[in-house]
Amino acid sequence: MNTKSLIASRTKDFEKSVEHFRMEAAKLRTGRAHPSIVEDLSVDYYGSRTPLRQIATITVPEPRLIVIQPWDRDSLVAIAEAIRSSDLGLNPSDDGHLIRLNLPQLTEDRRKELVKTLSGRMEDARVAVRTIREEVWKEIQEMEKRGEIGEDEKFSGKDDLQKEVDRVNDALEAVRKKKEEDIMTV
Repeated sequence: MNTKSLIASRTKDFEKSVEHFRMEAAKLRTGRAHPSIVEDLSVDYYGSRTPLRQIATITVPEPRLIVIQPWDRDSLVAIAEAIRSSDLGLNPSDDGHLIRLNLPQLTEDRRKELVKTLSGRMEDARVAVRTIREEVWKEIQEMEKRGEIGEDEKFSGKDDLQKEVDRVNDALEAVRKKKEEDIMTV
């Protein structure tokens, strides 16, 4: 195995980091309703923690309204409690059949808070990328110690690895920038 194939074999891990950040960013509320805001909420469903998307249908009939229709009416109270205890800051209203979540207009302070949260999640993604980079770099160094590659290939591998990391960081930054734009748009 050479350094290029080693880096190529870990590209999927880099892409997973970007995709995970994209999903985490999608969960942040921008003032517009989106199912991803609540679909991963953990609900106490008959004694086990279950993601909301597995026990209910989540729809967005209006730009500021999320409607949750559980498949089992007995779970309405548990779903409402999960929403209230989450950090979403939403107050569910239930009519005995479904739950409505009205998303209020975001205040300027709340928008800034969300941007800080987004930046924290971005840093988590960057840490994951750096961890993968360190693992690959250690493997490249081990390959040189074992005599599988020469010193020149080791350093060209390091350059290739850095190019891949830069590409992934650019992708993360593009996701962050777009989401921050969405959050700050009134």
